[in-house]
Amino acid sequence: MAQLWKRSVFAAAAPLLLALSTLYVSAAHAAADPCKVNAKSAACKAEQAKAAKKAPAAKSAAKAPAAKTAAKSSTAKQTAKPVAKNSKGNAKSTAKAEPAKKTVTTSRTVAGRKETTIRTAAGKPATVSTRTLTPVRTTATADAGDAVARLTTPSSQAAALRSSVAYVQDVATSTVLFSKNEDTVRPIASISKLMTALVVVDANLPMDEMLDVTDDDIDRLRHASSRLPVGSRLSRADMLHVALMSSENRAAHALGRYYPGGMPAFVRAMNEKARELGMLDTHFVEPTGLSSENVSSPRDLVRLLRAASQRPLIHRYTTDTEYDVEMRKGRTQTFRNTNALVRNADWDIKVSKTGYINEAGECLVMMVRINGRDLAIVLLDSQGKYSRVADAVRIRKFVQNEVAML
Repeated sequence: MAQLWKRSVFAAAAPLLLALSTLYVSAAHAAADPCKVNAKSAACKAEQAKAAKKAPAAKSAAKAPAAKTAAKSSTAKQTAKPVAKNSKGNAKSTAKAEPAKKTVTTSRTVAGRKETTIRTAAGKPATVSTRTLTPVRTTATADAGDAVARLTTPSSQAAALRSSVAYVQDVATSTVLFSKNEDTVRPIASISKLMTALVVVDANLPMDEMLDVTDDDIDRLRHASSRLPVGSRLSRADMLHVALMSSENRAAHALGRYYPGGMPAFVRAMNEKARELGMLDTHFVEPTGLSSENVSSPRDLVRLLRAASQRPLIHRYTTDTEYDVEMRKGRTQTFRNTNALVRNADWDIKVSKTGYINEAGECLVMMVRINGRDLAIVLLDSQGKYSRVADAVRIRKFVQNEVAML
């Protein structure tokens, strides 16, 4: 009965409790939002003012990420613009943007292709090869190239020489390496003595035969001096030696005079030998070269040098620096080479002969070895006592520079 009574009471009170609970929740919510209770109340106005203060802060917080994103976008645009300009060639080099990385660029042309090598501190070198169609030269390189051209062109080389006739030929290949007035036929002065020596050696006359210097050997054309006084007695070998090395005119004349048949036969033999060697521009009238009627051309003199170089005795006598000759009464005379280059260890000379008369100027012919090549050098009509030697030095430099550029 007691339990039944409790259930009846609880069932009757339940609706009342539910109503009270709803009223309590509504009252609590009303207390939390006063505007719901009374929109015109002071509490509602205070709550609205508080909410208004919080709204700008929320808007600012919402706008902040967007502002950051816009800033990043602007920075990206600023960075992208120089790159785009640089790709068009309008902006400055990016090396300024990255000073820590040093960039070195080198270029060279190989087989008609331009190879550009770029090196940076951070990476390996990279080579870019492009076909070179037109040489690109800056003002500095153009000036340097023009300066080299002025020194290496045939016209500039010819202008640098003091000899009016110059000719250089490779003996092995017959290639002409340099020429200036090569077709000129001129007096050759004592270069004639090379032909005198060639005729004497090829005649196989006894070299130990003693020859006398007589009045017939005195130069009455130019009155040239001699270190061989009349009455001197030398072997044919010694006469040939001083005639070639020191250009002794009396010795050369005595060699012709002692030739079988005398001087006319000797001069005839000289001209016959010239024809035999193919020296068609050459003519001799006497063995010393004192006559201006002894003439030849550069090409002919190369033929003479070739023939002379094949005679060991001529090679030896023309390249000796000095030689002592026993004169009469026990006197010894020292003769020296008229070509100063034979005393220079830097020159490898096979055959050498100098010459001079007024009509011929200073003359020098040589066969020399330069850079492993035997070259015949002919210099005629050079002005100045040492100009022929200076010209020989210039020609040697020309040849060496040419080989270095190959």
